[in-house]
Amino acid sequence: MSDDSSPTFVRQPIRGVNEHPDSPLPRDRWPATLAPVRSVLDHGLELGPITVFVGENGSGKSTLVEGIAGAYGMGVEGGSTGSRHSTRATESPLWESLRLSRGIGGSKRGYFLRAETMHSFYTYLEQNPGRPEPRFHEMSHGESFLELVLSRFKGRGLWMLDEPESALSFQGCLALVGALADKIAEGGSQVILSTHSPVLAAIPGATIYEVGEWGLRPSPWSDLGLVTNYKLFFDDPQRFLRHVVG
Repeated sequence: MSDDSSPTFVRQPIRGVNEHPDSPLPRDRWPATLAPVRSVLDHGLELGPITVFVGENGSGKSTLVEGIAGAYGMGVEGGSTGSRHSTRATESPLWESLRLSRGIGGSKRGYFLRAETMHSFYTYLEQNPGRPEPRFHEMSHGESFLELVLSRFKGRGLWMLDEPESALSFQGCLALVGALADKIAEGGSQVILSTHSPVLAAIPGATIYEVGEWGLRPSPWSDLGLVTNYKLFFDDPQRFLRHVVG
């Protein structure tokens, strides 16, 4: 087994996230008003090989992923390290207030994919080809998303995804879990993602944080609110539907 002294030992790209002492974010200013963001700023966050954030819309999980991606040097609308892709600037300034603890010997490569900005990102790739590109716009949303993962997540690096289930079917989610698990098994890579999908949250070896008004709390997959709610819904859909259907 390799250890820190072994020449073959390869650290993951980042070990943790803290507030940057030279650029503190006032706690009364968004996004520090979000409890999960405030928790990271106040206490920091250690990161393992796979980190999954789950939570309701507006809870702050995407803001955290976006902030870490920006602090790493990736385009916050999606892209690799050094990406210049941008349409309308709506991202938070969080990335400017984060300091990443880099892993010694860890890769500096990375890629960030956001399902909500994929259409404009495909256009950017078409207009700025750095290689022969698949015709992403002519594929289905799910097919193009998985093709981009397979074509860009190469070698060792930090691979980040924001709510990728928006583009994927059940089978597509399973395919993505398999692709990400393979990257981790190769060694030297790291995955950070936010999701509403119990399938993606079940990726083997993940540290899962449930995000909400309490901040961040580590949780086993089986104890997640989204998993419990899906189970209850599948057992008795009318239990939920009678409250939303007249």
